[in-house]
Amino acid sequence: MGDEEAAATARRLLKLREAEQPRLQRIADYMAGKHASVYVPAGARAEYRWLIDRAKVKILPLVVNVVAQNMYVDGYRPKGSDDNASPWQVWQANRLDARQHGVHRAALTYGAAYVVVMPGKPVPVITPFSPRRLTALYADPVNDEWPIYAIEDRAENTPKGRRRVVRIYDDQARYTLSGKPDGSDLSLDRDGGVMHHGLGVCPVVRFVNSDDLDGDGVIGEVEPLIDAQDQLNMTTFNLLMAQQYAAFRQRWVTGMAPPVDEQGNPIEPFRSRVDGLFVAEDADTRFGEFGQTDLKGYLDSREATIRHISTLSQVPPYHLLGQMVNLSAEALAAARDGLDRKIDERESLFGEGWEQTLRLSGLASGDTRAWEDTAAQVVWRDTSARSLAQTVDALGKLVTMLGVPPQELWEKIPGVTQTDVERWKTTAEQGDAMGRLNGIIEKQMSQGVAATSPPDVAA
Repeated sequence: MGDEEAAATARRLLKLREAEQPRLQRIADYMAGKHASVYVPAGARAEYRWLIDRAKVKILPLVVNVVAQNMYVDGYRPKGSDDNASPWQVWQANRLDARQHGVHRAALTYGAAYVVVMPGKPVPVITPFSPRRLTALYADPVNDEWPIYAIEDRAENTPKGRRRVVRIYDDQARYTLSGKPDGSDLSLDRDGGVMHHGLGVCPVVRFVNSDDLDGDGVIGEVEPLIDAQDQLNMTTFNLLMAQQYAAFRQRWVTGMAPPVDEQGNPIEPFRSRVDGLFVAEDADTRFGEFGQTDLKGYLDSREATIRHISTLSQVPPYHLLGQMVNLSAEALAAARDGLDRKIDERESLFGEGWEQTLRLSGLASGDTRAWEDTAAQVVWRDTSARSLAQTVDALGKLVTMLGVPPQELWEKIPGVTQTDVERWKTTAEQGDAMGRLNGIIEKQMSQGVAATSPPDVAA
């Protein structure tokens, strides 16, 4: 692809990319707490606007966090093996033990996320991207495994000012272009403008939050809850208004002319205080008070909205409400059932993306066997809420009653990492080897003693 063709392709892809940016920006704003404002009447006072700014309950990030914190890739196993496949070294070198969470959160938030795999030394380079920074275009977005093109768009600050950097990926190379912020004069960089990867596929892997067979576009966890978030903010604003203006008892007085100041303006006849007493000289003066507004209705309405968000998102209510009183293990498991099913589905979808990424990293490192291994699978850490004692008891019964080898169940213990399992296996193998060696030594010693013993002499 030459300079002119690359620039024309970049402008065409940028134009296609612009169509989805308003939706993604709206989602990003709601995740950052920049919600749509409640109704503000004309001439509203500063106090009114002050309450609006504080009537925001940022619950959407929690919906994403609860799911993301239950997803952790802990290994990559070939079929029939307990050891990680060779691409796992590329995973470790790219610090994906930690960086995987950014991919999961982006896919859960926006509905899609991307990972780019490029050849490098000493190992291929794996780079995660949010859909706000990279967009992949497919001939068939439903069934195609690899995109035709992908475009990365970002802004950079240089000594000469701000510039726009655009990268295009295809099945043979990566093209880096730069120009003015509006993209009007994009051109290939003279140094390193074209990097040939020669992988034969566009080196971009897409992670999706849901499997869309209609091709209408994937949806994340945030977008369906925006209306409920606005409703929650409105209820919170009404609650704050009631607290500010009507949640305390107001006193009234009749039958008394208010005093005036030197200019003839009426002034407040009494100043409320704890040790104060209202006194009037006129016998017709009457005192009274208005009852305070009951806030229970507002609180119940807000709780109902949060429970509605919990139902839509399949996140247990105790996560969003902070209420967790006397829950038994069975009740906790029942409350988490919807969340566990959701996590299982996301692990299935994201797992395919990570397997595709690790296969591609094998190809980028020259490991043809790893690239052709379509049976290898990622291993997810078990994060379900279960009692450790009950889990160990169940695993013990699998060993004693069904004959399952104990070492095959070590990774099923909650909180145990793949590193822990490998260390345990090494220690067990060393223990078995020492046991066999001691047995051989004891056998030889017993045979030597028998050979050197004097024969029995009959009496």
